[in-house]
Formats: sequence, structure tokens, C-alpha cells
Amino acid sequence: MIGLQPTPAEVLDAVHRIAVLGAHDDPSRPACTVPLYLARAGYSIAPVNPARPGATLAGVPFVGALAEVSPPAELILVFRRADQLPSHLDALRAAAPRCVWFQTGIHHAGVSAALREAGIAVVEDRCAMVEHARGQAR
Repeated sequence: MIGLQPTPAEVLDAVHRIAVLGAHDDPSRPACTVPLYLARAGYSIAPVNPARPGATLAGVPFVGALAEVSPPAELILVFRRADQLPSHLDALRAAAPRCVWFQTGIHHAGVSAALREAGIAVVEDRCAMVEHARGQAR
């Protein structure tokens, strides 16, 4: 069970399918390296970015919207600027993940509160790759 303010380890232990909002196929960008790391660690990823048609990440084709992720993701990992988060709120709620994870440097109090009100756990301003590696080191 994931509470509304879980630790990163609780989330990573509880999920298998991860949608990556703002994923990229440029290996110099964290939006590429982090999901690739997670895929190699055994998670199923679904890259989401309408600007990457025809691209793949870890052999998985990009989709243009969270609504196209099938099967649904338990975790949505977000690589979008904080000022863009309100425009994604409806799609995040509609996807109904167990948790939304905002990568390092990303947080938005209003969006996080709205997600928690909808019963969706939130992790903010943390790197999923770093947190996973930290957990593996224990």
C-alpha cells in the first residue's frame, strides 16, 4: 500500500509499470537516462511525449499522451517544468496512477495538493534513478 506521502523506496518497491511524461530519446538528457536505467532495473516503462513520434526508448515506442498508455501505469514519472504541471493535471488524475513522481527540481504545491485530494500519492523533487540505486546499495 502506498500512502499519500510515501517514501521513494515505498513507491519503487510497490510499482512495476511506469509512464514517463516528458520522456526523451536523447541520451544526454535525464529524461532518457533515468527511464533507461529503470527499464534495465526491471520496470516496464511507457515513454510519453507528443514531440517524439516514431522514436523509441528501451525498445518501447513513444505515445503522445498519458491516455494512450496501455496497460495503465502505476507510477507516472514527470519530466516537465513546474510551470507546465497545471496543464497536465487533468491527464494525471484521469490516468489514476498509484503515484505521481516529480523528478529533481520539479514541484508544484497546487498540483501536488490536487493529486493528493484525488487519492494519488506524490513524490516531489527526487530522482527516481538515484533513489533506486540508493535502495539497491542497502
